[in-house]
Amino acid sequence: MNPNAKLDQDPRSTREESLDPQDWNEMRRLGHRMLDDAMDYLEHVRERPVWKPVPEGTKRGLRAPLPVEGQDAGTVYEEFRRDVFPHTMGNIHPRFWGWVIGTGTPFGVLADLMASTMNPNMGGGDQGPNYVELQVLSWLKEMLGYPAEASGLLVSGGSMANLVGMAVARNAKAEGDLAQEGLKAAPRQMVLYASAETHNSVHKAASLLGLGRGALREIPVDRAFQIDVEALRRAIAEDRNAGRHPFCVVGNAGTVNTGAIDPLPELADLCKAEDLWFHVDGAFGALATVAPDLKPLVRGMERADSLAFDLHKWMYIPYEVGCALVRWPEKHRATFVAPADYLAHLTRGLPAGPIWFSEYGVQLSRGFRALKVWMSLKEHGAAKYGRLVAQNCEQTKYLVSLVEQEPDLEMMAPAPLNVTCFRFAPRGLDDARADAINEEILYGLQESGTAVPSSTMLRGRFSLRVCIVNHRTRREDLDLLVREVLQRGRAAVTAVSELARGA
Repeated sequence: MNPNAKLDQDPRSTREESLDPQDWNEMRRLGHRMLDDAMDYLEHVRERPVWKPVPEGTKRGLRAPLPVEGQDAGTVYEEFRRDVFPHTMGNIHPRFWGWVIGTGTPFGVLADLMASTMNPNMGGGDQGPNYVELQVLSWLKEMLGYPAEASGLLVSGGSMANLVGMAVARNAKAEGDLAQEGLKAAPRQMVLYASAETHNSVHKAASLLGLGRGALREIPVDRAFQIDVEALRRAIAEDRNAGRHPFCVVGNAGTVNTGAIDPLPELADLCKAEDLWFHVDGAFGALATVAPDLKPLVRGMERADSLAFDLHKWMYIPYEVGCALVRWPEKHRATFVAPADYLAHLTRGLPAGPIWFSEYGVQLSRGFRALKVWMSLKEHGAAKYGRLVAQNCEQTKYLVSLVEQEPDLEMMAPAPLNVTCFRFAPRGLDDARADAINEEILYGLQESGTAVPSSTMLRGRFSLRVCIVNHRTRREDLDLLVREVLQRGRAAVTAVSELARGA
């Protein structure tokens, strides 16, 4: 007899509540409608503005008090559809190039639906989802040329992946048992090194690991925004001579600011000679390796002791999923493992799984991030991702050519990968006024819904920054961007001139 059938006959069960719908058919109809809306939203994304501000009335509505009693699910969905759905960040749009924010895919949406339906905790256990994550990690190591025997973990993104790699580096290179005794076990101050262009998550990690941000030595960069290796050598020598303990160098496989790639083979050689941990932040640039013509740009990355990268950036997987790979599995696990009786590894049943991912990172409760990666790689294949990465780099070269053809535009940095930094700077316009005009150009592009580049400061000057990790972008989008920048910039110059004449 089905034990659940007995429960259904028990009169006490009628007084107990559940969060399941009372009418499954009604929920199914709502689900079909939501799925249709989602596919329409993606199919017609080009027809909408890239971004539009959230109205004040909507903001007020989204500050409503806690709902004590529930309401119909269809009514809740209508509120979402009215107040939230139209006001996205815009990163799914073909003309979104702000920061390094990926695009997502329709099949990725469906994969997330199925992952939420299964709703497993990916801390460990003998369950199908754990085997999926192991396979995804195996594929990623193969794609990036990393050793098959390395350990790995899917995490929320590059920031957490950097924290994981740097935590292992700290413990592995410490002169005491930091996992057990903390930093008091380190007889000397531990210091690490990265270029001045390194992502701020490295600064955060230094602080969170108890080293302090002052332990991170920011090494100057050259004109290509790559780390100055000779300056790095001098800094290491100075710290050793001062009695400090150098333990790690962070190399960049694509900086956020400009896409610069540090000389990774040279850094790997230096770390080997100096007995330092070599960590590579490959947040988006690491994926250049899947494009055969771009692979040489990140040569040396595969020699890293730990490697951090994102899949929701240049692999276009829906947020959120990043990855940390560590060459030394035993050092990786030793950093995070914390045995507990209630998490015993048994020989049979659910606890007898092949791996407990919770022993390789911070989280015990982990979502099924691996499914959207697994399904997406199966849908498209690694070769297509390589073509799309190469396509984005070709589009960047095209944008650079457009900028260089225009005397009123100025390139602000080399563009080795997929990041173009430029500004409106006609002859005769002083730098301060050009900064103000470029800032207004940025606001105008975003607030009109035309395009979303971001900005940065390069050599003290306000610059427009276009990072293409977007599988929907076409060259005509970049033509439109350049036309709009020129039109808005020239209109601003004319307005300033007329104001000056009127004064």
